[in-house]
Amino acid sequence: MQEQVIVDIKGPLLSLTLNRPEKKNALSNAMYGALADGLQRAQDDPAIRCILIRSEGDTFTAGNDLSDFAAVSAGTAPAERHVARFLRALVMADKPIVAAVHGLAVGVGTTMLLHCDVVCVTDQTRLITPFVNLALVPEAASSLLLQARIGYARAFTMIAMGEPVDGKTAVEWGLARYLVSADGLQAKALAVAHTLAAKPIGALRASKRLMRDGAQLLQVMDRESAVFAERLKSPEAAEAFRAFAEKRAANFSQFS
Repeated sequence: MQEQVIVDIKGPLLSLTLNRPEKKNALSNAMYGALADGLQRAQDDPAIRCILIRSEGDTFTAGNDLSDFAAVSAGTAPAERHVARFLRALVMADKPIVAAVHGLAVGVGTTMLLHCDVVCVTDQTRLITPFVNLALVPEAASSLLLQARIGYARAFTMIAMGEPVDGKTAVEWGLARYLVSADGLQAKALAVAHTLAAKPIGALRASKRLMRDGAQLLQVMDRESAVFAERLKSPEAAEAFRAFAEKRAANFSQFS
């Protein structure tokens, strides 16, 4: 069975590669666990100076595996869910994180980028946060970070309407730093990671801690998580997941 998250260490770099291309790199509970473990390993290992997040295939990630959401909604999910551990590891990481994003980055595929320090995208990149479309709410502290980054009006339409943002716009809005060709994406992200790894790591980590209020982000994330958990068990969410499985439009008119 292939590894769905490939963890690779080469010199000062730890790479986390999403490797479930046949499912558009939709994130399962096990994948969240592997990502959380990888981030913690990078945090604990003094030899690792930078983290690179990337993917195989034509999609960065289709977001959370909706079968996992449906299981939570139905009360059949595993007792230990690793998504919270992954998101907390992102918040607490003080070593630089570089992301290479090609194709769709849906839901958490976009919100995780708000915790990455340098994001590289292509013309084919599409950032999508369809939380309300799934009868859910934002996560990963994105209810705070997204509007802080791009303003309330843009953030609201991304979250409430699920409007996609292409790679060029993502750079213009400050959601990403570099727009490169699809062929050059991995090389650019790797070059940025090596550049950061060569910097004085103590100064880098101290600077990142000064620029991010981890305690505040965790508080926001906890509030989001509580509401998210409620929404997952709501009749609206059950209808959204049924509609997705049945490949039809959801009908929310029955709910007030």
